[in-house]
Amino acid sequence: MEAVAADSPPGRVEGALSCFSFNQDCTSLAIGTKAGYKLFSLSSVEQLDQVHGSNEIPDVYIVERLFSSSLVVVVSHTKPRQMNVYHFKKGTEICNYSYSSNILSIRLNRQRLLVCLEESIYIHNIKDMKLLKTILDIPANPTGLCALSINHSNSYVAYPGSLTTGEIVLYDGHSLKTVCTIAAHEGTLAAIAFNASGSKLASASEKGTVIRVFSVPDGQKLYEFRRGMKRYVTISSLVFSMDSQFLCASSNTETVHIFKLEHLNNSRPEEPSTWSGYVGKVFMAASNYLPAQVSDMMNQDRAFATGRLSFSGQRNICTLSTIQKLPRLLVASSGGHLYIYNLDPQDGGECVLIKTHSLLGSGTSEENKENDLRPSLPQSYAATVARPSAAAASTVPGYSEDGGALRGEVIPEHEFATGPVCLDDENEFPPVSIRDP
Repeated sequence: MEAVAADSPPGRVEGALSCFSFNQDCTSLAIGTKAGYKLFSLSSVEQLDQVHGSNEIPDVYIVERLFSSSLVVVVSHTKPRQMNVYHFKKGTEICNYSYSSNILSIRLNRQRLLVCLEESIYIHNIKDMKLLKTILDIPANPTGLCALSINHSNSYVAYPGSLTTGEIVLYDGHSLKTVCTIAAHEGTLAAIAFNASGSKLASASEKGTVIRVFSVPDGQKLYEFRRGMKRYVTISSLVFSMDSQFLCASSNTETVHIFKLEHLNNSRPEEPSTWSGYVGKVFMAASNYLPAQVSDMMNQDRAFATGRLSFSGQRNICTLSTIQKLPRLLVASSGGHLYIYNLDPQDGGECVLIKTHSLLGSGTSEENKENDLRPSLPQSYAATVARPSAAAASTVPGYSEDGGALRGEVIPEHEFATGPVCLDDENEFPPVSIRDP
């Protein structure tokens, strides 16, 4: 999932948290602070359980967890060019890599690990951390904007292809070849995100007014949503629901927008049955003769649902998840709080805030007590968000001293998503330190 970290120094965010990110299937939240990092489970609305915490590395500005496994990747301001990979259940470092410049972002799935620098992207095989490909001479990318499909069967990569326009390069993480280039926006890109299956790619520009969704791998435009017209905003987070029915966007404003990806239907009735239908048909026909920008605006869809934040201007990330069998909107802010809303998947509208958690302290805040008194929405509307089936087997990462040969047991893939990865105690791996790949 999308992680938030600022630019100078890399990853610095104004607020209590220096970084925060949801894991790939939105079941866990990782936060970085000046003191270290923490991992939380998102299995309950009422209680936020801390899975792990570490103060061994101070001033963390990147922390990414691999699904619900024990593998976590950390980067600190003390060594901004070094990536550390840990098995936190055992308290051991699996390996560390150093790069030629500051690390700006990291993305991972069960097969690939991406390290994004300002002018290059390194692609590693996550099973043995072997460097497979270095994408050099990319346009300057000071925010480390990139996306990796969480579906390891395709492992598509997306990153900006231009410094001045919203061009997206789609790259195949399997074949290690460029697939296509998508002319997504006129302005510079601000956010990109794949859906869970890697079949769709969403994007937003720095203006933040229009969000587009493209098919993968052919790059055809499928949807276009308008976030707003009154003002430009900074999109800080863009994420699909796990079933790809919804797309959520948060920004530096007080409103989180949720769009519904309706099934595409190109067929229209030849004869409208009502007067309003007739007017609508005339209206759509007239749009064919209007300037392209006006016609596009007429065809854009508005938000299906919204979430209202009690603040604006703070960096934040959002996600859509199913918690206790109900669809929820989750927003984590740099101020150190996690906000949980109910989402009505049938009628949309304004999402209801039901819980606020502090990510830094313990105990129930006054705000939580007030939220506890609010009646939750009726549960009859809820539909459990479909999750991808897990049948294949994946190999748990393990490393030999030379950083090459893999020595680890094979665990069914579903165990990655339900609990910590356990390596055989007899197969302890010495640390691997690799400089300047």
